[in-house]
Amino acid sequence: MNRETDKLADPVFAERYRAMSARDARFDGQFITGVHSTGIYCRPSCPAVAPKPGNVTFYLTAAAAHEAGLRACKRCLPDAVPGSPEWNTRDDLAARAMRLIADGTVERDGVPGLAKRLGYTPRHLGRVLASELGAGPLALARAHRAQTARLLLAGTDLSITDVAFAAGFTSVRQFNETMADIYRTTPGAIRASAKSRTASRPGGPAAGHADGHADHHAGTDTAPGAATMSLRLPARAPFDGAAVLGFLGARSIAGVETGGADGYARALSLPHGPAVVRLAVGGTATAPFVECDATLADVADLAPLVARVRRLLDLDADAAAIDDALSADPALAASVAAAPGRRVPGAVDAEEIVFRALIGQQISVPAARTALTRLTDALGRPIDLGGFTRLFPTAADIAEHGREVLRGPAKRIDTIVDTAAAIASGELVIDVGESREELESRLTALPGIGPWTAGYIAMRVLGSPDILLTSDLAIRQGAARLGLPDEARALASYGSRWAPWRSYAGMHLWRSSQA
Repeated sequence: MNRETDKLADPVFAERYRAMSARDARFDGQFITGVHSTGIYCRPSCPAVAPKPGNVTFYLTAAAAHEAGLRACKRCLPDAVPGSPEWNTRDDLAARAMRLIADGTVERDGVPGLAKRLGYTPRHLGRVLASELGAGPLALARAHRAQTARLLLAGTDLSITDVAFAAGFTSVRQFNETMADIYRTTPGAIRASAKSRTASRPGGPAAGHADGHADHHAGTDTAPGAATMSLRLPARAPFDGAAVLGFLGARSIAGVETGGADGYARALSLPHGPAVVRLAVGGTATAPFVECDATLADVADLAPLVARVRRLLDLDADAAAIDDALSADPALAASVAAAPGRRVPGAVDAEEIVFRALIGQQISVPAARTALTRLTDALGRPIDLGGFTRLFPTAADIAEHGREVLRGPAKRIDTIVDTAAAIASGELVIDVGESREELESRLTALPGIGPWTAGYIAMRVLGSPDILLTSDLAIRQGAARLGLPDEARALASYGSRWAPWRSYAGMHLWRSSQA
């Protein structure tokens, strides 16, 4: 057997090679094609002539391709695609690390801080990431910084120096060297090339938002020094964006969020200050995206903002695979056909989801909105940014003053305040670096928190794809309408056939309950 035959005998390589040969955009972001004969790496749908199998290596991350000495293709822009769904479907150390790296943990705390957060030594973490993903934490973070910098260069008028520091580089020299190493060109050339592509597209400059490009300008209602950017965030098709925005809008808290038929907007807290995002669905059925107008107090928060919005809207889900699996069950087939690309809403603020779950359990959505609005009016930090007036209260504020504001049974108030105190003290950590098992175990160990609350929090904070909330009244009502068991234990037994996509099946059951 020759080298090419050997490679094609590997079923994983063969599947990816077929997807690449077909230029199948569904696989963009799920893996990267490294072409050693040309020294570049591409997205699977790159329009270039398909390389011979012997010249190809497939990588899970851009950083691994960089480590192999390859540069990014200037034609297909492989970093301007939806991200890998593996970081939600997998719950191992590598996936947890990738979620934290995307949120900017290495830029803020360094590799030692990342390793400490994950509960391992830097050396062990580096070994695992190099083995699993082909690159260590520094290389992965470096690739992430380069992608953020390209985004800023391609569509903003920030100076190159400002772009360097906003993307997380520690010096302009480090920035220039990294961009030259990864893209084989200069930051100025990247900016000029982006402007040239924008001008040549039908529709002129307005078309330049594609592939995650951004415009930067001073907003008329922003705070001094704030920056406003308009981004297009690509989603993996199919994408039922209206449904996920509707879910968020129906639960919006006055002063913090607004939502309606035209989209969803909210204020949020980021590592360097507050921000506001306004989201709307755009694109086509085969190439959907989300219009994201973002106002940031500090442009250095762009990378964590983009990561959190992508998680909020579940943009990286492998929607085609999920729909194929769920539609195999006749009970769900009609719902999947009517609403392809259903998403599981995520979170931009992990701690906020905890209090939404605790306050919203066993009461209606309107009642929960009223209670959360009261809490936010009393304890939320005032802001004046992008037309919003409040940030959701911190755990420390709820722990200190929650009893003065909260209404309802004493035991429920005790649970909310005690949980807030545990988060504020660091005893309980809620973020994307947790595994599902650890998070649910820590939550259910607290008095007053049961499986529904823990499961709901894990589903929204971690993006866990395989959680079916069988005790949820709306899910059980939706199951009954589809002719499925509506008793919790029986529904759990039936729902095992939907693994590993039970969270998405639950969204279809929720949809059926509202029909």
